[in-house]
Amino acid sequence: MKIGIDLSILSEEETLNLKICELPLKIEDTWLQVCVEELYRELDGKGIGFKPLCYLADEWLAPDQEPLVGIPFFLAHPALMKLEKKMMLDVEGGTKNWCMKLLRHEAGHAINYAYKLHRRRNWQKIFGQFSKEYADTYRFRPYSKNFVRHLEDYYAQYHPDEDFAETFAVWLLPHFDWENKYKGWKALVKLQYVDKVMKEINGKAPLVKKGKKYWQISSLKITLKNYYKRKKSFYAEDFPDFHDRNLEKIFTSLNSKPRGTIDVQRGKHLTEFTPLETRHLPKGKLSLTGFTKKGEEVNLPSAADLIKKHRKNILNSISAWTGEKKYIIDDLLETIIGRCRDLRLLVSDPPESAVLKISIYITSLIMNYSYTGRFRKER
Repeated sequence: MKIGIDLSILSEEETLNLKICELPLKIEDTWLQVCVEELYRELDGKGIGFKPLCYLADEWLAPDQEPLVGIPFFLAHPALMKLEKKMMLDVEGGTKNWCMKLLRHEAGHAINYAYKLHRRRNWQKIFGQFSKEYADTYRFRPYSKNFVRHLEDYYAQYHPDEDFAETFAVWLLPHFDWENKYKGWKALVKLQYVDKVMKEINGKAPLVKKGKKYWQISSLKITLKNYYKRKKSFYAEDFPDFHDRNLEKIFTSLNSKPRGTIDVQRGKHLTEFTPLETRHLPKGKLSLTGFTKKGEEVNLPSAADLIKKHRKNILNSISAWTGEKKYIIDDLLETIIGRCRDLRLLVSDPPESAVLKISIYITSLIMNYSYTGRFRKER
């Protein structure tokens, strides 16, 4: 831990120029210590003597087959939590309830590794092959009753190891009647297995007592500026502006062209359009009235309204040709409509041409999602 740096008085620029290994951080005497101690009490309450060591790392993790729990460094100081919120729009584990959910999950990994449960034949029969390769992303079935529901995005469906960790977390939750909650679910078999195997290891020393602290903050030489540059690039799809550049190629942005002329398509030719006025219609809707060089009056409708008008046809067509579930396409449409509204995008092409362009764009995203689990080709 670097001594002499007071994060509470540094400017944002000064903080971003610091290396992570220079940050004066620790778990002790912070709210994280309270959470870790609560996790240990929960383990005691279930008769589990092994307490995984917790340390500060670059993200939430339990290193592969290491009986440890890594906690994101930014949770150890209010100034860094504030910076994380600004940079990433959210702070993963930033509330006590959220932090405890993640700690229970990672503890499930650590106990799995400490007792090498994943090597057991019954473990593999119930959860799957531990050696299965982790994909960059995963596709999930929201309504499946084969898995417990604990963390967001149906994380239990990602990998057998995650399935076990999520099942363990639900089992560990104090005062939770998992037997009745999951009655009739195939996931109940997994919970019953966890209950049985935890009673079996009660009082037994772990097979692996210590582990290596991978990605601990003392080894991270990267500056916070570069850390967030990489992180934002990796999670680009999760940001509101992910679609902006492409949408502005399809439509006309009133924000970027508040004055002057706009090119509009008329037949086979582009012609200059001089805006006369912007109309703020009910519920924040927009349209733009003006004239072409020939004196033709033109009204440019809102891109958000155009997509909403043709939403059902776009949804049905893309679903039919891609085979993708409608709720996934509809969620994407809702996001795109919101961005069109925020960017104040207008339709300068003939409506049928604009609908075709936006349909092709959405289809390309859905096809990428179908094959890779994400909306773009690379991260």
